Amino acid sequence: MSELPKAEFAFPGPLRDRLVAAILSGVKTTTTGLLVAYEHDGEPLPVAGGRSVVVDSADRPVAVIEVTDVRVVRLGDVDLAHARDEGEGFETVADWRAGHEEFWHGIEFRGFLGDPDFTVDDDTLAVTERFRLLERL
Repeated sequence: MSELPKAEFAFPGPLRDRLVAAILSGVKTTTTGLLVAYEHDGEPLPVAGGRSVVVDSADRPVAVIEVTDVRVVRLGDVDLAHARDEGEGFETVADWRAGHEEFWHGIEFRGFLGDPDFTVDDDTLAVTERFRLLERL
């Protein structure tokens, strides 16, 4: 398992804890990142069939997931099925977008990018992933 890459959802803290709990319960089966974050880290995009180890806020391995679908889409094109499957209780795309913008416009994400004025719009490219829970650790 140590050869598998880490899957880190959000930053350590309450949001990560909620997301990890949703993965472990089977409610969360999608996630969204921004292409700019992958580029900033020099990280390759996920690929279908790729497996990773989900870590909690203490960096402990808690699950293994497998990516089943990856798409690069405009934020303005994210659909309701993806938003609902994020497992955070979003009932509309607008609610999903507002929740994600709060994260992407937050001090932690802007600090990660090194851009205190970073903002997203409909044309910002997002990396949407669908995954399945393979194993709880």
